[in-house]
Order: sequence, then C-alpha cells, then structure tokens
Amino acid sequence: MSPNFFQKWETILEGVEKNKIPIPFLKKLVLKLKGKRQHTINIQILLKQGLDPDQIEDLINKKLFELDDTIVTVEFVLNIQVIAETVQPHTDKILSGFE
Repeated sequence: MSPNFFQKWETILEGVEKNKIPIPFLKKLVLKLKGKRQHTINIQILLKQGLDPDQIEDLINKKLFELDDTIVTVEFVLNIQVIAETVQPHTDKILSGFE
C-alpha cells in the first residue's frame, strides 16, 4: 500500500476518540511525565510476545495508576497500517454497493 494511502487513513483517524481504539490498533503509548521524562509502552512488542489485548489493557491500567501523579500527557501512537488493512476491505465492500 502506498504512503499516500496511509496518509489518508491518518487524516481520517485524527478525530477518533483515543479511549475507544482497540489495543491491536495501537503501536505504543507514550506517557509524558513531569521533569521532561517519559515512559513508553510498546503495544506491538507485547502483542508479538503473545500477550492478549485484555492482558495488555490490564498492564496499561496498572502503569497509568502507578505513574498517575507524574503523568503530564498520554500520547497514543496508532498503527495506521493495521487499521487500514483491517478497515479498508469492509469500506470497499460497502462502497461497491453504491456503484
């Protein structure tokens, strides 16, 4: 798939509420902490290690609770390729009915 294809998906996903994104659609979470520090949770590595999405969600919640007093912001980094490859076939199927 072309870079332009993924660019279109990035634009579409900018308005999505981040707390409703399935775990497999996330690349990583970057927790920006006080003192210009950060903690990264690499979701894709955890999935490759065999953790299921529920386990990863529990891990994320635990880390958010542990670091709650020091978290300034949370950055959600989406896996645009996985999202596009999952959603595009359904989009194509729906749109083919309008031809």
